[in-house]
Amino acid sequence: MENTTVSENMEVRDVEIKSDGLKLAAELYIPAPVSKPCPALCICHGIPAVPYNPDNKGYAALAERFCAAGFVTLIFNFRGTGKSEGNFDILDWSHDLQAALDFLYSLKEVDKRHFCLLGFSGGAAVGVYITARDPRISALATCACPAEFGFLASKEISLSTIQRFRQIGIIRDENFPSSVEEWLKGFELVSPICWIDKISPRPLLLVHGDADEVVPLEHAHELHRRAKEPKELAIIPGAKHKLRLEEAAMATVLDWLKAKCSPES
Repeated sequence: MENTTVSENMEVRDVEIKSDGLKLAAELYIPAPVSKPCPALCICHGIPAVPYNPDNKGYAALAERFCAAGFVTLIFNFRGTGKSEGNFDILDWSHDLQAALDFLYSLKEVDKRHFCLLGFSGGAAVGVYITARDPRISALATCACPAEFGFLASKEISLSTIQRFRQIGIIRDENFPSSVEEWLKGFELVSPICWIDKISPRPLLLVHGDADEVVPLEHAHELHRRAKEPKELAIIPGAKHKLRLEEAAMATVLDWLKAKCSPES
């Protein structure tokens, strides 16, 4: 059931998206009043590093900002995170993003010519993977995107990572994953370095902080080298991994999206 809140300049709807039979929690932000279809933006969060905190409204604030700039904006929780059902699996996250995009694309308020994607960290990785496959996406912006997931190279590390994900609460079922090997293969398949060159001829923006303590800056350079034109790399001085908290990073993304995906572009 949808809950709708209307303010002076936007309408906010709580929505539910189905992916592989799982219920995903989502929020849709629509500029108000809408006189004609607006450019659309789907925002993908990263892999949580701490347990879910319902009082953390960081992505909601981000969605409000982009909506106020004229974008129909969708934020959602990938499976295993927030109020969504399921367990964290990076390859299955691609199914979730596809379902979210299908929902967003179906809306009458959306200008199908300007259908944009913004991803953070692990969500950015999934965004690259899906954009390479989905021609509806007209522009992609990534923040702190890993080139690959080499940190899961050994089984010992991957098992400790799975245990940490259980403690955080994004792997919830005791018997998940049924195969650690298959679970790990998902990270190999989704690795952005394998797909970044498939984004062209659509515009690509890579944003990274030069003080990122999780994904080294070299990952951004590797992705930029592999990507084809049109591409841009924005390195934010002093910025760490959580770029959504960095004003310079978010202003860069918003200015770029408005230039590439506004109705006049």
